[in-house]
Amino acid sequence: MSAARKEANAGGRWLGLYVLAYLVFLYLPILLIPLFSFNDSIQAAFPLQGFTLGWYETLYGNPVLSGALANSLVIGVVAASGATLCGITVSYMDLYGRSPLAATISAIARLPILIPGIIVGISLLILVNLIGLGPSRVAIVLGHILVALPTTVVVMRSRFAAIPKTIREAALDLGASDWTTLRRVMLPLSLPAVLSAFMLAFLT
Repeated sequence: MSAARKEANAGGRWLGLYVLAYLVFLYLPILLIPLFSFNDSIQAAFPLQGFTLGWYETLYGNPVLSGALANSLVIGVVAASGATLCGITVSYMDLYGRSPLAATISAIARLPILIPGIIVGISLLILVNLIGLGPSRVAIVLGHILVALPTTVVVMRSRFAAIPKTIREAALDLGASDWTTLRRVMLPLSLPAVLSAFMLAFLT
């Protein structure tokens, strides 16, 4: 084995260790939250005092908390679905629409990721009050769609760009419309990205 090959393998191992350490640092605090939910103590600290399901019994027995949980899940699913649908549309039109308007809309859709969340939140509150929606579920869903939209656009645009353009061109040459090509060719090929975009939007 040459020295360059050994150096490349060593670099790959160090990169793998770095990625592993990064993932542990990033996700370990999140994984501890479910663990502490079974802790028989008010304090979220080690050592654990004992195993209990009391917190879940309290959640189930409290209609206010269970209602808030159900409300959050409904809003999350609706907002993630809306953001994913908008992300698919914006990304597809940006790549294949060949229109300056589509490119502008795509750039605007990715803009919220660069703006601090507090500014987005205050701006949305002012906007929904001006148009008469007020602090309502509709306003919350629209706000969450706006926040999650950049993620779905980035994911779907990357996936659509990775599909060879010849596949779409062949479908069009065979007589399929743009809508049929998107529905029966591009979306089935992009299904993993669609699911990923939905999951990321829901988590957001």
